[in-house]
Amino acid sequence: MAALRLPSRRILSSAARESRQPTLLSQTRSFATTVTDAPPPTTTQSTPRPATSFSDRLNSGPSFNDFVTPKSEEPLSQEDIYELQTVQIGPSGRKRTHTRLPSWLKTPIPSNDNFKRIKNDLRGLGLHTVCEEARCPNISDCWGGSSKSAATATIMLMGDTCTRGCRFCSVKTSNKPAPLDPHEPENTAEALKRWGLGYVVLTSVDRDDLADGGSHHFAETIIKIKQKAPQILVEALTGDYAGDLEQVALVARSGLDVYAHNMETTEELTPSVRDRRAKYHQSLSVLRAAKEAKPDLITKTSIMLGLGETEEQLWQVLKDLRAVNVDVVTFGQYMRPTKRHMKVHEYVTPDTFELWRQRALDLGFLYCASGPLVRSSYKAGEAFIENVLKKRARHSSLLAAEGVKDFKEFKSV
Repeated sequence: MAALRLPSRRILSSAARESRQPTLLSQTRSFATTVTDAPPPTTTQSTPRPATSFSDRLNSGPSFNDFVTPKSEEPLSQEDIYELQTVQIGPSGRKRTHTRLPSWLKTPIPSNDNFKRIKNDLRGLGLHTVCEEARCPNISDCWGGSSKSAATATIMLMGDTCTRGCRFCSVKTSNKPAPLDPHEPENTAEALKRWGLGYVVLTSVDRDDLADGGSHHFAETIIKIKQKAPQILVEALTGDYAGDLEQVALVARSGLDVYAHNMETTEELTPSVRDRRAKYHQSLSVLRAAKEAKPDLITKTSIMLGLGETEEQLWQVLKDLRAVNVDVVTFGQYMRPTKRHMKVHEYVTPDTFELWRQRALDLGFLYCASGPLVRSSYKAGEAFIENVLKKRARHSSLLAAEGVKDFKEFKSV
């Protein structure tokens, strides 16, 4: 029927429908940051307000610092500085005394960009460091240099699982660790070349499950590093290879510059501190064999203090080390990694560490790094050894040049 309506009626009906619909008004949208109203006028006056009697009384009274710090700060005595603080911990009725960590053993938390870059490089190449695995307190100092060339990282070869279980060490242990990574020597050399270091320390877990103890893998890594970056000085901190001195000689002749093997403690404490397969005189024979394999090689060892050793025992260790011509020794404080490890017998003061440094030098050691936070790969010692090696290299080149000159003069005659 709608189709039969007249056109005029259809127009009128459509107009009536449109009149009943609400009219849409055009709106303008503005940006959210558009300021429509002017900001309120500031209430700050150009001239300061006059002081009141209340503010005068407040300013004349005690300040906040009077409640925080004492009025007269007298310098602490040596005994007060080295006094250990204790605290009671545990539930009520079962509290026990706990010794707080001394102030000279506290280190900052690593957080700078260089620390993160080194960590990312290690993860990308699947490499491990003893800095992380052994929870070294110096990781923020060694990894946090102003540039990668100023940083130091001790690369741990042959995986992150050791076949031995020393009571002071936090590295994972297992009788059947993972197989060796055949690409590790190449990846290690590539990482060190990328960092542009002048001195590097290589160490490894003990691998008693291997016939050679991993000596060929260690030597191959050193050779790769010298091929890719011959200017890098290499220190190898090895195990004892179960007393197989042929494996020691193999690593010593692989092109490294410093051979290190840690004694860890005195002869009397060795059975209770180290794994039963690690023996005191066996470690001495390792250092002796490395020196005999390459006489101009610098040999190095490290000793922990705070395990219950006596002065007489430490004196004997130093004399035994000089008897096998060890060049460098370091002293550091033992710090308990977890509750599963042996307790700290004593926190040795910095003055005592300085005393043992002087005693070691008096016995004829080439260098001694001694301090609460010193570890076997402490970078201050590395800088000194690096300078010694460079001086030796310059001296050898001068002797070679003089020899060539004398040979030419002899031929001319």
